[in-house]
Amino acid sequence: MKAIKLDNPCRVEELRPIEVPVPQIKQGYALVKVKAFGVNESEVTSRKGESDSDFSFPRILGIEGVGVIEEVAQDSQLAVGQQVATMMGGLGRSTDGSYAEYMLVKEEHLIPFESSLDWGILGAIPEMLQTAYGSLTQGLQLGKGESLLVRGGSSTVGLMAIALGKDLGATVFATSRQENKLETLTHFGCDSPLLDDENLEQELLKIAPQGVDKVLELVGMTTLFQDMAFLKKGGYLCFTGALSGRWIAEQFSPFSIPKGKYLTSYAGDIHDLSAQVLNTMLAAVAKGDIKIPIAQIYHGLESVAQAHKNLESGQFIGKHVVII
Repeated sequence: MKAIKLDNPCRVEELRPIEVPVPQIKQGYALVKVKAFGVNESEVTSRKGESDSDFSFPRILGIEGVGVIEEVAQDSQLAVGQQVATMMGGLGRSTDGSYAEYMLVKEEHLIPFESSLDWGILGAIPEMLQTAYGSLTQGLQLGKGESLLVRGGSSTVGLMAIALGKDLGATVFATSRQENKLETLTHFGCDSPLLDDENLEQELLKIAPQGVDKVLELVGMTTLFQDMAFLKKGGYLCFTGALSGRWIAEQFSPFSIPKGKYLTSYAGDIHDLSAQVLNTMLAAVAKGDIKIPIAQIYHGLESVAQAHKNLESGQFIGKHVVII
């Protein structure tokens, strides 16, 4: 099969498919024929050799993917030809991932679904949906009628969280550091888009003078403490991402968390996204009730290098998806 397998850190131009053996089926695993996958920042980091210790070379990149079951082991609960999605769980980091024509995945890490949506749309969904949905439900326990601030709203997870927040019945505020992206926030359901500049606090208090019930933190430690100040008493803040690149606060004190407000985090777990939830979300996407942020769709493994270049450029809004 063709795959993009790296032996060492490399330049983006070196992301070229090569011939490698098709993985052999083993107990507890299924062989998936990859149809599409999203390209993620973590894969750019891995390509550069800057990942954490859970990543190792040689490796086929790709932390998420969608496809159909090609082969199953004896006594499998899955069926050949079944549509499945997968993400994380070591995929593309400690085990070979989705930048390939076939991938071998633990059955417990496969989510069955049925959908007639294009593979380009389906390929954008797994990691983005899982992270946004898990953050809102497991991290924030977002309820109908509550107010939600998405800090870093023009990121892929941010846009997905806006759409899901509205679907869950919340009033959604969201920020972007670029004024030309505010209209996009509205397009995905944001009730009040906010420019993330020195006037943010003043503008937010105009529309939510008592503060907000929940905050999804995607920018990182550079904005975390300001966001805690935006919370109502009894409100929750969930730290999920660090678009700023700052994950750690030096000399952090628990007493810096305001009294009566709650700080939690969400790191992603495939088991937080059930087949029922995924299929429900796909049906809502098919009906047009939920929008999926897609920047560009590419065709073939040969296009992965261009997808990485475009992702790194920062000039696009939404997910970069490769169809095989």
